[in-house]
Amino acid sequence: MIRKTALAAALVPFLLATTQSVSAETLAGAMAKTYANNPDLNAARAALRAIDENVTIAKAAMRPQINGVAEANATRRQFDKDCAVTPSPVFGCSQPLGRRDTFTSSYGISITQQIFDGFQTLNRVRSAEANVLANREALRAQEISILLAAVEAYTNIARDQAIVVIRQKNLAFLREQLNASKARLNVGEGTQTDVSLAEAQLAEAEALLVSARAALKSSEAVYFQIVGDQPKNIKQPPPATRGVPRNLDQAVAAGLRDNPQILSAERSVDAAGYNVKAAEGTMLPGVSLQGDVFKSVNDSGSTNDNVAGSISARVTIPLYQGGAEYGQIRQAKERLGQQRILVDSARLEVQQTIISVYTQFEAALAAIKANEAEIEAANLALAGVVEERNVGQRTTLDVLIAQQTVLDAQERLVISQRIAVVASYSLLASIGRLTVRDQGLQVAEYRAGDHYEAVKDKWFGLRTVDGR
Repeated sequence: MIRKTALAAALVPFLLATTQSVSAETLAGAMAKTYANNPDLNAARAALRAIDENVTIAKAAMRPQINGVAEANATRRQFDKDCAVTPSPVFGCSQPLGRRDTFTSSYGISITQQIFDGFQTLNRVRSAEANVLANREALRAQEISILLAAVEAYTNIARDQAIVVIRQKNLAFLREQLNASKARLNVGEGTQTDVSLAEAQLAEAEALLVSARAALKSSEAVYFQIVGDQPKNIKQPPPATRGVPRNLDQAVAAGLRDNPQILSAERSVDAAGYNVKAAEGTMLPGVSLQGDVFKSVNDSGSTNDNVAGSISARVTIPLYQGGAEYGQIRQAKERLGQQRILVDSARLEVQQTIISVYTQFEAALAAIKANEAEIEAANLALAGVVEERNVGQRTTLDVLIAQQTVLDAQERLVISQRIAVVASYSLLASIGRLTVRDQGLQVAEYRAGDHYEAVKDKWFGLRTVDGR
């Protein structure tokens, strides 16, 4: 019986690697659900759609400004009827007053068109367009970050499930050891100390199992929060292979070229540059045209109505506005310098991240090989200690120590497998390849450009593209 238990403990990693349900959730499936359901990701997409509207808002200064104008005036005049003809030189006007009421109104249309504003509008439009592109890359970075969070949540459950199974088998092994210790005590071959040691180890194993189950429940809650669905028969996936660079140099080069954080920072530099030009445009002349058409109506009827129209051109040459224009230009230049520095900061951060996760990935792969060799040796040692204990050359304490070594090695293997998987996908994330398209996820890809194309030249309309 003891030999069978030791053999079962040795087969735990193999069983964990081969047991699979036909309804198991794959890692790719979990990432696809996350991409479609995650509320934080959907909120970020809505924020980008709002930023798209900045282009339309900026273009409004190029378009005519049309206003309907209506005006009404009521006038009342009071006067003495007699005084109006023969005023008294002594007593003034003593007769009742007369009254005349008049009412006039006018309505029309006023149209203003900006012809030239020192290229301010043109540069504001370009800045808004660059800002849209920057925020698209920021959205892609957030998509990658959330997909990586889904990978971490998935592998955490796989790790915790494996640890629960390992500790359950360990608990069964220790119960058998306790029963064997009691049986030897009954026939006079063992001691009460052996029984007490087995009982203590069993109690500790029960506490460890409770802790493992609690950790699993916590990981399942995080998974549901990120993925939006309950986990189903998850197992530890292998490390990523699709899109993984062959060496560290390739990884760094790909990251500096394709990482969305860097691309977003570069687009922000473009936007800040256009803001500088827009600020400088406030010191250039401006030209505008205004046309007005009005119809006036009085209380005498339509016979005295008249229609008037006018058109005027206005040239504005800014001379001095209290110094605000100079401060705005300097401010825009400082912000441009800040954005350039942030590009350098993003590149350094990405490079550091790539080196860190790449070396972590390599270390995890090496640890897996070492853990597998450790488990094999620990199981052989456990089997030998059990045999030696059966012939009186070892004690129950030796068996328990050998079993604990096996348990620790198995848990280290599970943890190393999880680290390798997360590190491989973290590497993909840091080089900008943890995306729906690069990983071939079976989910409709969100195309941010579709909304932008729908609204960038919109002249009017209150409803959003989804009908709200």
